[in-house]
Parts: sequence; C-alpha cells; structure tokens
Amino acid sequence: MPGVRDISAEAFITAYASHLKRSGKLEVPTWVDLVKTGFYKELAPYDPDWYYVRAAAVARHIYLRKDVGIGALAKLHGGRNRRGNRPSHHADGSTNVQRKICQSLEKIGVLEQTDNGGRRITQDGQRDLDRIATAVVEAAKEDESEEEEEDEEEEGEEEDEE
Repeated sequence: MPGVRDISAEAFITAYASHLKRSGKLEVPTWVDLVKTGFYKELAPYDPDWYYVRAAAVARHIYLRKDVGIGALAKLHGGRNRRGNRPSHHADGSTNVQRKICQSLEKIGVLEQTDNGGRRITQDGQRDLDRIATAVVEAAKEDESEEEEEDEEEEGEEEDEE
C-alpha cells in the first residue's frame, strides 16, 4: 500500500489541502486574509486557501519526522530576508502562524502534543494521510492508463489515414 513517502510532496499537499477544505472541519482564523507569514515578507499570501496548503505541508512534515516543534516548522517555512545592499540571510517564518495551524490540526485529531512540547501525528491522522496518499497514487494510475488509451487511439487513426 503506497504511503506519504511514496508520492511527490506537491501532489500530496495539494490533495490533502483540498481534502481539508472540502471537509470543513479545519478551523480557519479570521485573520488569515490579513496576516503576513513572516516579518521579512512585504505582503500577505495571494492564494486565499494558503492556510489549508500550509496545514497540509505541516501535517506531511510531522508525518515524516516523528516529533517536531514550532521553531523547526518556522525555520522550515522561512525564506530569504532581503536586507537592501547587504547580503541576504535566511529568516524564520511566523511562529504564531505555525502554532495556530498546529492547534487547528490538533482540534480535528490529526496532531497531538508530546511531553517535550513538540507535536506528533496521531493514529487517526496517519490513517487519513495514508488514505489520501493512496487516492493520489490511484488517480495518477488512472490518468496514465487513460493517456495510454488515447495514444493508442491516435496511433490507430494515423495508420488508417495512411
């Protein structure tokens, strides 16, 4: 059975983000359309669904590494701090955003807190993520088989024209 490790991060994150949005269980704060995701950013994200995408990325990251804290997530989702004519340096993302995402995922039962203050994936969360990963793999296989059938039909048409 394919798992989260077996598929690309992009494919999994988009599928899980759409699942979170469709389910409607994830509690989204009212400030998501106003907030910057780091002090080094100039503007808020353009994507109105960025909260779901970030929640999916956080869930995947914690699934792959058993025990993760807020600081590690902030470092992961940081970026380049452009400092004018001085050299650029890495800057961490907003820890408040990471904390609120983890709290939202805890409320729906995907994450749980550990003794040392970090977060880990629950069994229900692991089952959900594996189910989404399996669905993504099956959808990719169906797309491949449809493309092969279309290619065979096109080849047959070209031979008939000759």
